[in-house]
Amino acid sequence: MIDPRYSIAGVLVGLVVGLTGVGGGSLMTPLLVLVFGFAPATAVGTDLLYASATKTVGTTVHGWRGTVDWKVVLRLAAGSLPATALTLAALNHAGEHSASTGKTISLILGVVLILSAVATIFRARIVAYLTPRVGAATGSRLTLFTILLGVVLGTLVSLTSVGAGALGMTALLILYPTAPMNRLVGSDIAHAVPLTLLAGLGHWWLGAVDGALLVSLLVGSIPGIIAGSLIATRVSDRVLTPILATVLAIVGVKLLF
Repeated sequence: MIDPRYSIAGVLVGLVVGLTGVGGGSLMTPLLVLVFGFAPATAVGTDLLYASATKTVGTTVHGWRGTVDWKVVLRLAAGSLPATALTLAALNHAGEHSASTGKTISLILGVVLILSAVATIFRARIVAYLTPRVGAATGSRLTLFTILLGVVLGTLVSLTSVGAGALGMTALLILYPTAPMNRLVGSDIAHAVPLTLLAGLGHWWLGAVDGALLVSLLVGSIPGIIAGSLIATRVSDRVLTPILATVLAIVGVKLLF
């Protein structure tokens, strides 16, 4: 049964995703928790499968355009997929639906949203500051750093469904400063597909996915993303970015306190 309330939420989040390129989990998961009252585990699990479906479409487009660096995707996945499996095992051991686990997920989600807000608005400055200090990593060193980034993203995304967008892209820009921006964006989206699919299926196996909610979100978000993408060129990033970062920060603080 499709619930129009959730479909409308899907339209709004999809519109923002299409306009800004920000990961939908940064908005959808806290929206499900704070506005609709879903348990944090259910919000995260459902959003992960929702993200996997929507990012598959994005990966298809980027793959067709040749803007995916599959080496980067494989390096990230080499770290993120094992980390996802271990995180899901830890959630299963702790009891994903317990009150303490829900509180922990909310706290981590709040912190990640605040970090995402900082990364969104100060990305250029962060990249400019850290890139020369990290150094031009090459060969096995670059591979190792990318795998470690995958481990961090796999853990964060499995716990909160957030992190692969703003934080992941900022880290990729630091590690691959000479790579074309569109190839890094495409690689980030392509990596998110197996990551969110594995994590989402794991949460489903643990009983933390609402099927009716998932369908309702997809019904609304797909046209929302299309509409946002079509009008994105008409709206200035200078207007959208500060607003988006402020919303993420406010929501993050709300989840913490």
